[in-house]
Amino acid sequence: MTLAQQLSHNTLNKIVQRFALREIGDPFITLTSPMGPQPIGACRLFASAPEMADGAERVRKVVYIGITVPPPIGLDSHMFFAFTPPTSAVPHFTLDSVMAGPSFAFHLDLIPRVDLGANLAYMNEVFVPLTPTFDQAKKIAGLTPAHLLPRQYALMSPWMLAYRATEDAYAQCAPHIEAYMQHWFSLVEHGIQTPITMTPAQLAERDRANRDAIFSYEVDPVWSQIERLIGKAMNLRLIEVLRNPQVETLA
Repeated sequence: MTLAQQLSHNTLNKIVQRFALREIGDPFITLTSPMGPQPIGACRLFASAPEMADGAERVRKVVYIGITVPPPIGLDSHMFFAFTPPTSAVPHFTLDSVMAGPSFAFHLDLIPRVDLGANLAYMNEVFVPLTPTFDQAKKIAGLTPAHLLPRQYALMSPWMLAYRATEDAYAQCAPHIEAYMQHWFSLVEHGIQTPITMTPAQLAERDRANRDAIFSYEVDPVWSQIERLIGKAMNLRLIEVLRNPQVETLA
């Protein structure tokens, strides 16, 4: 197991266990490539128990996408998003953990559900507590900023950690991943205490628009790279699952 897979799976498993999520499918989608017959990865889907769909659910679904391609490409990529319900103001959690050749890359964030520029109290409650961890992580020797476009930063939070890393540097990020996750656990379990002026319908519409932008070819060039590995139809299916606020069922 590579460090990229280890940090991703450790975090994913803690979320699944914490909220007693059930896995749909085994896996939900097997990822294959036009380059050969063998599977190169999987899309795994986790969701709250059906009886929680009456509004008591705290995490709507978790979507994990893992792709491993041996040399000469040499890619080991593990990305997941833990989505709260579309009408919730609790942020989504995401971790992208990648080994490409001898180097690593990752991004870690809580995705805001409201406009931070117009909701200072929300920002103070949800994101300011992450500042010490954010500042400490940036000081780790061996990290270099990821090559992201301004639009990608604008769609996430200013507390996003997005870096390329040496193996030693990335190993040192484990406590910071844990700190972000534990803070997110608290938000999920206790809810947002700051009054939110948006209605549930407005929160859901903002979430739809935000996901459509995050998971798009236009904004994120990684989707074109993934398409070359798994083909366009399967790539569009992954984007559809990530954008969809509802829980898919097996065909």
